[in-house]
Amino acid sequence: MNGTAGSETRLVWPGLRGFYDSFVDIAYTLLRVVIGYNLLMHGWVKVSSQAGAAGVAGYMSRQGLEPGIAFAYAAMFLETVGAVCLIIGLFTRFFAAALAIEMAIALVVAHLAKGFSVGQGGYEYVLLIGIVLLFIAIRGGGPYSADRMIGKEL
Repeated sequence: MNGTAGSETRLVWPGLRGFYDSFVDIAYTLLRVVIGYNLLMHGWVKVSSQAGAAGVAGYMSRQGLEPGIAFAYAAMFLETVGAVCLIIGLFTRFFAAALAIEMAIALVVAHLAKGFSVGQGGYEYVLLIGIVLLFIAIRGGGPYSADRMIGKEL
């Protein structure tokens, strides 16, 4: 909008403004932590499976991502170490951007041809996660992050 008074929407119940304003930073932190946790659980399956990196590399190769072992280790690193960094807010912009790129690759290579629905193996999930990661990469760690504690961000 043009930034002039009256160009913004008004709350039906203006008394809620204080509540909303007081929870913006907490809600953002919750978003960052939950996305990080979600990715960590996704990555942990890759790391802890009996097939390990070789199994993940085989899947990557079958999807046309070569060398499969490099893509496997990148995914395993990003979805574990990167996810933990998102959770604590350390190097947040870097890891969120790298994970968003990973989700874009997954969308195009593995999910796009299957349509939208995640139930059919489609891109619904990776699109949502990727867009949230892009938002996190742009916004950074936020006020409740290790980045803020050390006073530096990328």
